[in-house]
Amino acid sequence: MLIPVTSLLPALQSVTSREKPSTPRWQGPLFVAGTWRSGTSLLYALLNKHPDIGLLYEGDLFLLRPLFWMPGSGRRWLARWDFWNGALKRHGLDAQKFPQDISRLPAAMEKTYREYAQQKGALIWGEKSVHFHHFFNLLVQDFPDARFIFLWRDLAAICSSVIRAKDDFFLGRGWMTERTLGRYPVLIEQCQRLMSRGVPVHQIHYENLTKDPVAEMKEVCNFLDIPFVPEMASLKGADRSAIYEGGHHSLVRSEKIVPARQRSDVLSPDLKNKIDRSLSFWKERSGDRWPILWPTQKSGSRKTSWRERLFDWAWYRCLRAYDSLVAGIYCFAPLRLLQRYRNYKVGVLHQESWKHVGSEEKAGFNG
Repeated sequence: MLIPVTSLLPALQSVTSREKPSTPRWQGPLFVAGTWRSGTSLLYALLNKHPDIGLLYEGDLFLLRPLFWMPGSGRRWLARWDFWNGALKRHGLDAQKFPQDISRLPAAMEKTYREYAQQKGALIWGEKSVHFHHFFNLLVQDFPDARFIFLWRDLAAICSSVIRAKDDFFLGRGWMTERTLGRYPVLIEQCQRLMSRGVPVHQIHYENLTKDPVAEMKEVCNFLDIPFVPEMASLKGADRSAIYEGGHHSLVRSEKIVPARQRSDVLSPDLKNKIDRSLSFWKERSGDRWPILWPTQKSGSRKTSWRERLFDWAWYRCLRAYDSLVAGIYCFAPLRLLQRYRNYKVGVLHQESWKHVGSEEKAGFNG
């Protein structure tokens, strides 16, 4: 008895589809970037509500790159890193699960990313940080499959928020508005470079995110090739355990997304004029494409002069050199000496926010 060929086609197609290897699903890394006080903590909390996403919150291990310059770093980097910002404790990571032969920074970063995502049962691993500005080239080099999300916000609103958070142990440091103004154009330039190289980049505006989180998070899911989960558009039930304590994080610790709103002005006239001049210069330099402006934010006709830009650049370099020096000290100074200094901060200067990180003894390390 002859069997029509057409009747065999469904079976043949089924066998072919089973034998054909499926295209591997992208699993990371994902890096979320922005300046401080731009809403990155909110975006982090919403992203991590997706069951397929598990990002670190400001692990910032890349800031301690000098740790990996010395041979035989072994597990020492774990003790230094946790002492630096409490990353292991904040994310519930067990130091015993990390092999002692990790001697390269990219391998250490990937191990921590994957470990945290795995304990959540997520596929997409990565990190949210406000310190990526000068490290994008290294990130692309070390993680060629990386995707990036940039979060933008009205620059005047960012500076206002920084000033209001003056009691925070980090944002209360000196020259934070100068650091903010110095970092913003760096972030713009790095975003442009990534896009020109064909690196997958998605951009969000904070004001749009707080106004219509459903629409914005749907676009994010499309960018990541994952299905949208309605819970991502709400803070209810979000995990904030890795987010630092502090009053400046009160909104992200609430159960409701608060739309951006006008607040009392805390910017001096000189600072407002400087922001306006900077916006005008950046927009002209980019062909009226940067930065992304919210309707209430306008750039005037005056632009920063070359003398002003040169001074700002030199001053920002000095501030960045100081920050790098501090990171270097945390890489190589004796941990017991650093602990004494931290105790002095808490006990004598009453900077309670330092309590977000514990001593190496509490972390189970012996230095």
